[in-house]
Amino acid sequence: MKAAPRFELGIKDLQSSALPLGHAAISEDELPSADRISSTSQSLLVLSNGHGEDLIALRILTALYKLRPEVSYEVMPLVGEGKIFVSAISEGWVRQIGPSTYLPSGGFSNQSFQGLLADLSSGLLGTSLIQWLLVRKAAKQGRKILVVGDFFPLIYAWSSCADYGFIGTPKSDYTWCSGPGKALSDYYHCLKKSEWDPWEWTLMKSSRCCFVAVRDSLTARGLRRHGVDAQAPGNPMMDDLSRIPVPSALKNYRRLLLLCGSRMPEAGENFKRLLHASELLQSQTPLAFLVALGSEPALELLETQLRARGYCLCQLSYEDINAQVCFQKNGNLVFLGKGQFSRWASWTEVGIANAGTATEQLVGLGIPALSLPGSGPQFKKGFAVRQSRLLGGAVTPCETSNEFVEKLGFLLSNDSFRNFQGFLGSRRMGSTGGSVALAKLVSELLLDHEERC
Repeated sequence: MKAAPRFELGIKDLQSSALPLGHAAISEDELPSADRISSTSQSLLVLSNGHGEDLIALRILTALYKLRPEVSYEVMPLVGEGKIFVSAISEGWVRQIGPSTYLPSGGFSNQSFQGLLADLSSGLLGTSLIQWLLVRKAAKQGRKILVVGDFFPLIYAWSSCADYGFIGTPKSDYTWCSGPGKALSDYYHCLKKSEWDPWEWTLMKSSRCCFVAVRDSLTARGLRRHGVDAQAPGNPMMDDLSRIPVPSALKNYRRLLLLCGSRMPEAGENFKRLLHASELLQSQTPLAFLVALGSEPALELLETQLRARGYCLCQLSYEDINAQVCFQKNGNLVFLGKGQFSRWASWTEVGIANAGTATEQLVGLGIPALSLPGSGPQFKKGFAVRQSRLLGGAVTPCETSNEFVEKLGFLLSNDSFRNFQGFLGSRRMGSTGGSVALAKLVSELLLDHEERC
């Protein structure tokens, strides 16, 4: 999901301070009837707080549902709208509860005062309060809680008086021990010998916390130094990803996967910055940009940007690529497609990426990447540096367009270096199978555990 900030996963610690506000003014009985949680013989409520966390939660739930189809599964995405759960909800085996609010900061209000103000004006306090009350009500009705994320959902679970399990996705000790690091935060984490903080250890050591799982063995070892029985059974971010043959239509192109992120309006700016820098590359072989998109940004926005840069709609047929639209300019092609990441990533030679979770998945497949940080709120220089250290240097942050194009040219022309960088990323991300391993953990240590409260 190495330089990973609390990525995709960013920390929303400041949001937790909003939870008690107005508690006296809103009682649980006043919650909307549509949000009331029905009682069942055995139920699991999953809390997640970010796009990357939602993705990991869904993969674990999918594996868990195969093991325990009799359990009632509910999800509460605390940040964003939880669109990734739509398919599972439509299939009827998952139910989403609680209100969802679009946050202008993309969930990174703790990194910018301006972002915090924008989130507050979007109803952050009211939404957080209702979510917290719903979690408490779920606990009273016997729900067990699975937390996928960081401190924000963890304190929800702890304060509910329910049994809970914690899957800590965003933090890794690689982000501070893979030097050199001169930031004050690096010295702070080095002093603690863990990326996680003392108040987080406390919640993990609660008698009601049935298990703690983190993304790698190094991070688990750091937590065990502080009395947290942490384990690292696997990283679900690499599940359902595999290499497939490159279609013949692309074999005469240098193939670049462009990941601009999913938080608007930042994603639109990332797209312009990455494309402009890549166009500076002097290549005898034409380039094919595979722009893999999620729900955002909208195709229409990127099409407008491409036309403004002199790209024309491509009239050729590329049915085997599954692109929704294709543009061309000076022999280079730009393919735009939603939901094509898993397919296109396996064809890629180098990633050009200002994204969180998707970048990790890409380098986990053995494909190195370059980033070009902007003004944020998510993908700023600090985020990019932590991500690079998290991923063992498999993704290289660049400060200028000239540096970016120089390193891009070197990666494309040097197969051995490109393969070595990819190897570093795949080693950090680990192998497939994490979803099944974590699902078994949830089943045995949380669902089958007698209530303690």
